[in-house]
Amino acid sequence: MFEPATPQERRRYYREEWNVRDLPDFIREDIHMREFGFDHHGRGPNDRYRVFSDERRLSVFMKARFPFAAYSSVAFYRDPGRRKGWQRSELIFDVDAKDLPVRSCNCGGVCEECLSQALELVLMMVDTLRGDLGLDDIHVIYSGRGYHIRVLDPEVMEMESEVRAEILRYTAGAREPRREFSDSTGTYELEHFTIPVGYHRVFTERARHLFLHMGGDEEIEGVTKRTVKEIVKNRNLIRDGEWGVFKRRIGPRVYPRLVKGVSKINMRMVDAKVTIDLKRILRLPTSLHSKVSMICMEVKNPETFDPLDSAVPGFVYERK
Repeated sequence: MFEPATPQERRRYYREEWNVRDLPDFIREDIHMREFGFDHHGRGPNDRYRVFSDERRLSVFMKARFPFAAYSSVAFYRDPGRRKGWQRSELIFDVDAKDLPVRSCNCGGVCEECLSQALELVLMMVDTLRGDLGLDDIHVIYSGRGYHIRVLDPEVMEMESEVRAEILRYTAGAREPRREFSDSTGTYELEHFTIPVGYHRVFTERARHLFLHMGGDEEIEGVTKRTVKEIVKNRNLIRDGEWGVFKRRIGPRVYPRLVKGVSKINMRMVDAKVTIDLKRILRLPTSLHSKVSMICMEVKNPETFDPLDSAVPGFVYERK
């Protein structure tokens, strides 16, 4: 598993297993408004600006060419063949297991463990998008080596890149929480990791995810290797929610630097370039990720999804 697919295996997949009717509805609807791109030889998507007026024409192309990789735009255009007349774009979050800055495995590529870690992060982000931001039209896509979150709520589809970047920072827990707030009775200092609502809750969840997956060799800006090892040593406190005890173990001087360092790592857990790019192309759901021989597919039930069970093409089981 996770080995490259041969041209013969690609041909077999697209002619025997792939079906255009399996495309998610959000791709099939207005398919003529999207740009399509293809990589035929494993050197990147250099066959760009393709347009298909309907599903049948896309199906004929895929079965005839069995591409190394297939992509479609997150943007909708009046003239997708020239990427002119931009109408709107999906809001995208890209979590790639192989690029996670903190991983509980040492596989060097992608494996079951880091894919599970990536999905855990994705589920937290989806909860934040729904619960904190009130978004609803959210789709999780297994990309072959990670996950894409694709949001199609009308209120976000026309947002500019700057607003999308702000949503990313909030959802990823990538901003250091404010330490004080004021009301009519005075000013109060908030304890990071202990406020169970709003952004403090988001930041706490992401920090907990980060700390519980650390191996002890990670680099966190502003803190020493000794502190990193202390975090790993005291991860049972984090798991049990004993943040006050954890803070005392880390030390009052190091703690603020740790909070700032965590916010920066959280930002690196998601590919920011994908979120702010209004004209991005993403792997087409149902297409084959030929570098790892896995099917890019919509995840209907993220809570129970297992890519090693659901996203493996038939030809993998017949390899010698």
